[in-house]
Amino acid sequence: MMKLTRSLVRALALATLGLAATAAQAHSFKLGAIEIGHPYARATAPGQPSGGGYLSLSNAGANDRLVSASAEVSKSVELHTMSMEGDVMRMRQVDAIEVPAGKKVELKPGGLHMMFIGLKAPLKQGDTFPLKLKFEKAGEVTVQVSVEVPDTSHKH
Repeated sequence: MMKLTRSLVRALALATLGLAATAAQAHSFKLGAIEIGHPYARATAPGQPSGGGYLSLSNAGANDRLVSASAEVSKSVELHTMSMEGDVMRMRQVDAIEVPAGKKVELKPGGLHMMFIGLKAPLKQGDTFPLKLKFEKAGEVTVQVSVEVPDTSHKH
């Protein structure tokens, strides 16, 4: 057996971490004039009935709307808005999310987002799953969603 030095082991460990970090970086998809940036979902606990999904939508074309989403990981996917009314957080389902021409729309914690309702299994960090997005004009596209642990280093 070859004996590895501590510095070589450390270098290999750092290289492995670097590759993992690269894999976790933003990924994007394109459908016509719409670019879908970094689709991700938050990891969930066992028995948690729903989970949140996020991404960005950049529109280089005419006005469009995200009208629906679907995924095999849950019974349904709902489009939601979240707002604070006094000290109360209000989440409401919306029929569509406007994607104006020349604008970027962020689906993120604390604002517009998707809810995976009726999860069939917990969403585990490191997993990926397909998500079908349907736009009023651009049509349908399937993107890969990465499951990530929430970033608690700052408030959203």
